[in-house]
Amino acid sequence: MMKGKERRTVRKMQSGRWEAERRMERVRQHLIPEAAKQLEMARCGGGKLRMRVDSRCLSNYMRGKHREIQEKVFDYYNANPQLQTPVEISKDDHRHLCMSQLLGLVREAGIRPLRYVVSDPSKYFAILEAVGSVDMSLGIKMGVQYSLWGCSILNLGTKKHKDKYFDGIDNLDYLGCFAMTELHHGSNVQGLQTVATFDPITDEFIIDTPNDGAIKWWIGNAAVHGKFATVFARLKLPTYDTKGLSDMGVHAFIVPIRDMKTHQPLPGIEIHDCGHKVGLNGVDNGALRFRSVRIPRDNLLNRFGDVSRDGKYTSSLPTVNKRFAATLGELVGGRVGLAYSSVSVLKVAATIAIRYSLLRQQFGPPNQPEVSILDYQSQQHKLMPMLASTYAFHFATTNLVEKYSQMKKTHDEELVADVHALSAGLKAYVTSYTAKSLSICREACGGHGYAAVNRFGILRNDHDIFQTFEGDNTVLLQQVAADLLKQYKGKFKGGTLAVTWSYLRESMNTYLSQPNPVTARWEGEDHLRDPKFQLDAFRYRTSRLLQSVAVRLRKHSKSLGDFGAWNRCLNHLLTLAESHIESVILAKFIEAVRSCPDPSSQAALKLLCDLYALDRIWNDIGTYRNVDYVAPNKAKAIHKLTEYLSFQVRNIARELVDAFDLPDHVTRAPIAMRSEAYSQYTQYVGF
Repeated sequence: MMKGKERRTVRKMQSGRWEAERRMERVRQHLIPEAAKQLEMARCGGGKLRMRVDSRCLSNYMRGKHREIQEKVFDYYNANPQLQTPVEISKDDHRHLCMSQLLGLVREAGIRPLRYVVSDPSKYFAILEAVGSVDMSLGIKMGVQYSLWGCSILNLGTKKHKDKYFDGIDNLDYLGCFAMTELHHGSNVQGLQTVATFDPITDEFIIDTPNDGAIKWWIGNAAVHGKFATVFARLKLPTYDTKGLSDMGVHAFIVPIRDMKTHQPLPGIEIHDCGHKVGLNGVDNGALRFRSVRIPRDNLLNRFGDVSRDGKYTSSLPTVNKRFAATLGELVGGRVGLAYSSVSVLKVAATIAIRYSLLRQQFGPPNQPEVSILDYQSQQHKLMPMLASTYAFHFATTNLVEKYSQMKKTHDEELVADVHALSAGLKAYVTSYTAKSLSICREACGGHGYAAVNRFGILRNDHDIFQTFEGDNTVLLQQVAADLLKQYKGKFKGGTLAVTWSYLRESMNTYLSQPNPVTARWEGEDHLRDPKFQLDAFRYRTSRLLQSVAVRLRKHSKSLGDFGAWNRCLNHLLTLAESHIESVILAKFIEAVRSCPDPSSQAALKLLCDLYALDRIWNDIGTYRNVDYVAPNKAKAIHKLTEYLSFQVRNIARELVDAFDLPDHVTRAPIAMRSEAYSQYTQYVGF
C-alpha cells in the first residue's frame, strides 16, 4: 500500500504529465495550417465551401486493375437485351434465363472464370462482382459452378481429379452442385449424417441417406441443371477385427447425379425441387436423397485423406478435427466472394437512393423553390454514413481479396489462419450491414422506392440470404470471437499474434490503462479527425470487450461449464467480434486514404473515413462514456462534427456515387438515371 505522501506525489506527476499534454495539443492545433487538412475547396453559391472531386480519378483508384474485364461483362449483357432480367418473371423462366446468361458469358463472351480462380483470384472476384450487378441470381449460379463445385475439385482433390474435370467445369459441360447442407444440419458440418461406406470387394464407396434429416437441402444447381455433385458425407471403413465400421469423419466425394445424355436422375438418386424462394429464384435449389449409390474409389477427393485398395486409410493430418479444419479452410473462397459481392450490392443501392435524393424536391422556405430531399438533415443522417461505410467496406474487402490471392500462391500457414478469421468476420459484418441498409434505402426513396422497377425490393430479397449461406452470420462472429480469445490467451503465454490481431499486443498494455482525463476532454476538430485518435478509440473498445469477456467466461465456466459459460456471454462475444471487425475496416480505410496519389481524391476519402469513424464512435458513445474515455463535452463535439461531416459529404455525394462507375444499364432503376429520370419512369408505366 502507498502512503499518503507517495499517493500525492504520484497524483502530482500524473497531473503534470496531463497538463503538459494539454498544452502540447493546444500548440499542435495552433501550428497545423489549414492546408494540412488536404482539402481542395472551391467557393460555391451562398459562400459555402465545396470540395472539388474528380469522379474519374477517384474511380480509377477505386476500381484498380480489373476495370477492363468488368466493363467487358457489362458491355456483353447490355448488347444482348434478350439476356437482361425483366422485373416480372416466373421462377421457371428465371432459371432458364439465368442458365442462358451463364452460357453466354462463358461461350459467347469468352470469359472463363475457372481459369482465373486458379491463376488470378482477384480477377475472378472482379468478374463475380460485375456478374452479380447484372443479376444476383446469375452471380450466385456462377459462384455455385466455380467457387463451390469447381473449387471443391481444385482444392480438395488431387491431380487426377483436376485432369478429369477441369475442362468440363470450365466450359459448363459439367454443371455441378455443392452438396453439404442437410435438412437437419447446416452450420454444424461435423454433424452431417450422409454416409459413404467403402466396399473393399467392389472397390467402391456406397453413398446413403440414412434418414430424412440427412437429405441434402438447398443445393444450388440440383433441381434442374446439375450433372454432378460434390457430396460431403461421413467416411466409414470396415474394421476387420470387430466386423464393424470406423467413422473417419466428413469427407468430400464426386457423385454423378444425372445421365450425361438423357439428363435423367441416375439410379438410386432422388431429386426434388426446393421451390419458390424469397429471392434468387434464378438459382435452381434442390434436395437430394441417395439410396445405395455406388461410386468408384477414385471419386473420393483425397487431398487430405485417402483410402487404399485394401481399405487402409492414410492422411498427412493426424486427427479427424485437423482434417476437417483443413477441408473447410480450403473452401473459404466462398466467404471472400460473398463479402466482396455484398459491397457491390450496397454500391448499387446507395447509388439509386442518393441519385434519387438529389433529384427529388419537396417543400422549402416560403415563396422559394422546393429543395432537394438530400438537403434535409434526416436524409443525410440515413444515407451519408452509409455512403462512407460503402467506401470503407470496399477497401476492406479488396484487401481481403488480395490476402486470399496471396494465400493461394504461398500457402503460408499464418496467412491461411488470418484469411479464415478475417473472411468470417467481414462476411458476417458486411452482409448484415448491407441487409439493413437496403431497407433504409427503400424507405429513403418513399413511395417510388416501393416500385419493383426501382429495384430495392429485388435487391433486398436476393441479398437477404447472404446473411445465412457460406456460414450463418451469428456463427461466423462466434468464430471471430473464439479466435480473439485464443490470441488473447496466447499473448499471455508469450506466443506470436496473427497479422490482423497484432494490435492486441500493445492494446493489452496501453488501451486497458486508466483513460487520460485530459485527452478525454479534447474536442478540437483536428484532434477528432486525427486517424490515431479514431483508431485508438476503436481498438480501446475492442480491448476492453476482450478483457472483460475473458474474465466473465472464466468466472461462469466454474459453475456452468465451457458450453454454458459461452452461451451466457454470447451477446458480449458477438459485440466483441463486431468491434474487432470495425477496427480492421477502419485501419484499412486509413491505409487507403494515405495511399491515394491524387490530392482531391485523397481529400474526399479522408472526409469519408472521418465520417465512418466518428459515426461509429457516436453510435456506441455509451461505452466510451461509461469508462470515461470520452468526457461529456467531447461526446457532444463528436456528435456535432458527425452531423457537419454528413453535410460535407452530401455536397459531393453525386461525385462519390459516380466514382462507383455503375452505368445506367447496370443500376437499371428509372429514379436513378443520370438524365431525364422522371420521363423514363413515366415511359416505363406507359405514358
